[in-house]
Amino acid sequence: MDEALQELRLAWARLRVEADCGLRRGTWYRVTGFAPSEVFLDVQRCAVAVPRRLLELVLGPPTRWSVVPRPRDPAKLPPELGAPYGVCPGCRARAPLPGSPATLACPRCREVFAVAWDERYLTEE
Repeated sequence: MDEALQELRLAWARLRVEADCGLRRGTWYRVTGFAPSEVFLDVQRCAVAVPRRLLELVLGPPTRWSVVPRPRDPAKLPPELGAPYGVCPGCRARAPLPGSPATLACPRCREVFAVAWDERYLTEE
């Protein structure tokens, strides 16, 4: 298999900055294509073009919960999620992070993943 095609099949992306572009904060999406200034992501089985500058890209599927700070305008976010909340790398479910756990079982898919407390996702460094 062509090396570029193999890398494409292994690439994942999530927002790296606050942006209103149809993606959920903290959620990893499988990359389906690249263009010079855009990346195409699988969002609910549809290819969605997102400016490359807005994304964090990795090779290989994510394996840790994203720790996501509460948005400035949390109107659409259930208050019971708390601040911060986690996003499952396996199924994209959101969950509260009570007591800063090192690992967490997803309430939806039941998989257990480490929590990425060391990442500074969507925070000022």
